[in-house]
Amino acid sequence: MRKDPMHPKLITWREVDKIVDILVPQIKTVGGYDGIMIITRGGIIPGGLLAEALDITYVLTAAVRFTDPYDNESRSPTHPSAKLALPSFLQFPETQLVAERKLLLIDDVWGSGRTSVSIRGRLTSAGAEVSTCVFHYNPYRSLFQDTKPDFYGAVTDAYVVYPWEIDRGIDNIGQTEPELI
Repeated sequence: MRKDPMHPKLITWREVDKIVDILVPQIKTVGGYDGIMIITRGGIIPGGLLAEALDITYVLTAAVRFTDPYDNESRSPTHPSAKLALPSFLQFPETQLVAERKLLLIDDVWGSGRTSVSIRGRLTSAGAEVSTCVFHYNPYRSLFQDTKPDFYGAVTDAYVVYPWEIDRGIDNIGQTEPELI
């Protein structure tokens, strides 16, 4: 596999269906979940598809942004100090909604892993039992060498573009720096 995260890989709806078909049996092997936590924005469609496939009706969302500790708005998300960014939770359910629940945390891609790891940590601190799930896992970009998603549909080294993202245009894919995931 290439280790250049900028080369785009267009994913079709058929490939999305295959990923769901790969994930569902994996997830079912560990038993049922009380609900799912979808990471916005990337996890909204994967979370909806998995909620439907797993017949999970208790659906929550969380949004996190990483703030550069040096707070220089012009700094690129790929700048080395961006790895030091602190999570700022823009949206997160109240503790009583997650405490003592077995939750499946869903996102589209595990790139750096910071988003999933920080939300999983907050959920665990609130008393939830959490498993992480992504459609694509990029171990080459992950900042966590000893941690990976509990469930993933495919391993990639590409900048993944899903079919629901195509309307934003593919001409500029790889021309700008993707946000750190």
